[in-house]
Amino acid sequence: MKTLYIVDYWDPESEGGIINVIAESDAECIEILSEEEEFPEDKGHLIPQKVITANKLSLLDEYECGIIDAFIL
Repeated sequence: MKTLYIVDYWDPESEGGIINVIAESDAECIEILSEEEEFPEDKGHLIPQKVITANKLSLLDEYECGIIDAFIL
């Protein structure tokens, strides 16, 4: 089953934000976010904790895994 992850943005130098990701597991969500070129590489070590503590909603329908929305200040 796929899950919608509502992840708090992890870069402490920004004003914050939310990233919505569909993934099948925490590990896949971390991988999707780590591979995104738009996010600062030097803050990548902060991603796992943000994924673990993210709000997670189970999805009943089949959706493609990936970042579906990002709002970053």
